[in-house]
Amino acid sequence: MGKDSKNNTLAQNRKAYHDYFIEEVMEAGIVLVGTEVKSIRGGKANLKDSYAQVRNGEIFLCNMHVSPYEKGNIFNKDPLRERKLLLHKSQINTLLGYSTRDGYTLIPVSLYLKKGRVKVALGVAKGKKNYDKRDAIAEKSAKRDIDRQMKERMR
Repeated sequence: MGKDSKNNTLAQNRKAYHDYFIEEVMEAGIVLVGTEVKSIRGGKANLKDSYAQVRNGEIFLCNMHVSPYEKGNIFNKDPLRERKLLLHKSQINTLLGYSTRDGYTLIPVSLYLKKGRVKVALGVAKGKKNYDKRDAIAEKSAKRDIDRQMKERMR
């Protein structure tokens, strides 16, 4: 039997939920070389400023930084190269429809393992304004205060 871990997330884009409203999330495969897979499994991937583009009926992930694998020598690729995402044609058309609408973009939310393969959770995102970010911070703070008060009363 294969091992099935509960937390198989390799990298997350925490800033995405702060800067964008994520409306829909879609799972996609990603084309990688062997040294990139080893580096990602080692936790050396960064999704911070990355985004996805639809070009010629294909989706590419841009600006995802995968640090070179230390033992990879000549097999290492460029850390910021564009990587192709693997989706069905209908899924690509759906994402193309979203991305052509005004204010929407495709943002990778996380990298994770599924049955030994690296997958990308690709989110359809709409940018937040500064007042939206302040409202979200205020709501989080209020919820934390309420939880703290409830915990004290239960003692």
